Amino acid sequence: MNNEEKTAEGEKQETGKHASSLIEKIQQLGQTDVPQMSKDSKIHCLTIVGQIEGHMQLPPQNKTTKYEHVIPQIVAIEQNPNIEGLLVILNTVGGDVEAGLAISEMLASLSKPTVSIVLGGGHSIGVPIAVSCDYSLIAETATMTIHPIRLTGLVINVPQSFEYLDKMQDRVVNFVTSHSNISEEKFKELMFARGNLTRDIGTNIVGSEAVESGLINAVGGIGQAMKKLNELISKRAVGENGGMIQ
Repeated sequence: MNNEEKTAEGEKQETGKHASSLIEKIQQLGQTDVPQMSKDSKIHCLTIVGQIEGHMQLPPQNKTTKYEHVIPQIVAIEQNPNIEGLLVILNTVGGDVEAGLAISEMLASLSKPTVSIVLGGGHSIGVPIAVSCDYSLIAETATMTIHPIRLTGLVINVPQSFEYLDKMQDRVVNFVTSHSNISEEKFKELMFARGNLTRDIGTNIVGSEAVESGLINAVGGIGQAMKKLNELISKRAVGENGGMIQ
């Protein structure tokens, strides 16, 4: 085998390894660039879809976003100097409360500009994730369900169980109200409303209603989200360079 053949064989093996790695990323995380992004973009896109899977593994037929996959991505985004902004796309029914709050806290503590957009739905624990970013948008037809914390499985019928549930609910309320323009009274009013949801307690708000309540910043789609994120990136660059954009 001559040198040219060896080179071609080496390139073929490298291509095969790259393709195998790419397929593994798609299967595990549903994304092609994790955490590295494409060379022609400075924005990373993080998708949170289906049900947010936490400490318990959900059945294989459930569409899930695993928080043990999302958290390392957020850490990598913070560390990667080539990534200047993060776009979070939400279409989730909610899920594990502690997992959702963990993701929300990490997004809120990122030093880089972040924009979230609710497409389809941002329900339950998806609400804190949506408001955790620097700026939030919601599609005109997208919905957000606000309801009290629920428990599934075995519950011990003692006062301590209800106290724990109440404290967990306060964590959600405090996070949402401190990262959005909605008041605690208004949020609790939506959370405990009766008759809005069929045979349930809570409120389902659509598009502009979420903006009017102060929960979300604006109604818009992917174009508006990208425009806003680029604006935030430019402002950050101006601040870091003492008023000069390089």
